Amino acid sequence: MKKHLLGAAAALPLFLLAQGAMADCGDVTIASMNWQSAEVLSNIDKIILNQGYGCSSEIVVVDAASGITSQVEKGKPDIIPEAWVDLFPELVKQPLADGRVVALVPSLSDGGQAGWFVPRYMVEKNPNINKIGEILAHPEYFPSPENPSKGAIYNGPTGWGGTIATTQLSKAFDVKGKGFDVIDTGSAAALDSSMAKAYERKAPWLGFYWEPTSLLGMYDMVQVDFGVPHDAAEWKRCTSVESCSDPKPNTFPKDHVLTLASKSFIEHTDPAAVDYLKARSWNNKTVNALMAWMTENQATGEDGARHFLSEHPEIWTKWASPEVAEKIKSSL
Repeated sequence: MKKHLLGAAAALPLFLLAQGAMADCGDVTIASMNWQSAEVLSNIDKIILNQGYGCSSEIVVVDAASGITSQVEKGKPDIIPEAWVDLFPELVKQPLADGRVVALVPSLSDGGQAGWFVPRYMVEKNPNINKIGEILAHPEYFPSPENPSKGAIYNGPTGWGGTIATTQLSKAFDVKGKGFDVIDTGSAAALDSSMAKAYERKAPWLGFYWEPTSLLGMYDMVQVDFGVPHDAAEWKRCTSVESCSDPKPNTFPKDHVLTLASKSFIEHTDPAAVDYLKARSWNNKTVNALMAWMTENQATGEDGARHFLSEHPEIWTKWASPEVAEKIKSSL
């Protein structure tokens, strides 16, 4: 008995030392913004971190700019799952450079993408109809409801950056001279309605849109190829400037959408949890489809997260170890 007690006493400090060396996930704050893709991703992270890594994570609702500012200045929230960093370059450039904020992974592997789109059923009939040259050669393929002798390009709501860019690109490619009218829809709802009505009737449609969105999860659209690379200098000089009078051909940029973490989170949390966040990335097709399901079912971010985790283990199990994946499955 004495030998057993001495053996146990000798082993106890080693056990405690090992326990002390183990990283603790602890309390984690996860930012959620007021759009579907950010809301559902924050809930996916909450479930996986809590159930798979033993974290005690909570979601905090912030807007995009204030969330990044708070993470830079206060180290909270710990995680911003979907940060559209190109919208706030001055907020993130220096903090990323000096390590106050860490970019873990592109949340959207395809990036955020705005542009002009046409329905896939049109491309299946004419494989080149998503190319700007073919489009401009055939305005009759896209008859305007206001004047069927003209082609129609549906633009976004007044004041949107994408609406300004569409107007400027229309000038640059001389769509008016090629027989097209640019239709100002006036609102996001009207733009959505124009696409939905056309798609449900398998009618022609050409216009500005972006992804990931629930509408592109419902309707299979193909992005227009403008035939030129994105010119950032020209975009800044003229494509994005409403008052510029001499726009040149250009194409929409791809927005970098990253998962950002605070320096303190990286230094003090379980490295395995950080490794999960470094692996957790998905494409726009997946997000579009999930957002469409959420819209159709009036689902919350948590509903969407549980639906995704239940229905698509082939995607998310690649983000974590088999042991963690089993814990998540059991929790569902």
